[in-house]
Amino acid sequence: MDTDQLIRTLAADGAHRAPRVGAVLTMALLVAAPLSILIFATFLGVRHDVMTAMHNPFFDMKFAVTLSLAIPAIIVSLHLSRPEALLRGWGWLLLLPMGLLAVAIGGEMMMAPAMPMTMRMVGKNSRVCLFAIPAMSLPLLAGALFGLRHGAPSRPALAGALAGLVSAGLAATLYASHCTDDSPLFVATWYTLATALVTAIGALVGSKVLRY
Repeated sequence: MDTDQLIRTLAADGAHRAPRVGAVLTMALLVAAPLSILIFATFLGVRHDVMTAMHNPFFDMKFAVTLSLAIPAIIVSLHLSRPEALLRGWGWLLLLPMGLLAVAIGGEMMMAPAMPMTMRMVGKNSRVCLFAIPAMSLPLLAGALFGLRHGAPSRPALAGALAGLVSAGLAATLYASHCTDDSPLFVATWYTLATALVTAIGALVGSKVLRY
């Protein structure tokens, strides 16, 4: 079999397997989610003033940012689970949370500040954030990697990094309901650092377990 024929065969196989990858990924995440929720319920829990916080647009913004990371990351990871797939033309989806954060930070800057910028950025929960999001991400990351193993990504490290983005985005959505730091500056700093850590773990593990 020559190279061109091999590529066509893999591409055809990838097209048939794509729905299966999506189904397996969904099921794997659903199986892993209770473990992440258990970690959340045991060590964190929903913030006590959540009903009041819902009237704060910056509280709601946190969920918009985390879900705008997780959902596009799922879409892009499924796309890249095919052997012929490229990131070109799809990567812009991963910029959505950055755009939302930029708008939110701009909106906060136009308001009368309740506290100095440095205090808003550091917040009260930075250490908890850096620990909680990766901890809750790990079961979801394992599920995401398991699901993507049913595909044939030609760039396993990149696919693993996207699995990290998926799991971090979902875990950060859970954490957002606990975190009392609602400033977009805090989210842009600490949520991003925690997400970067999970993404790096995903890339490292994915480079080994997603290789075919």
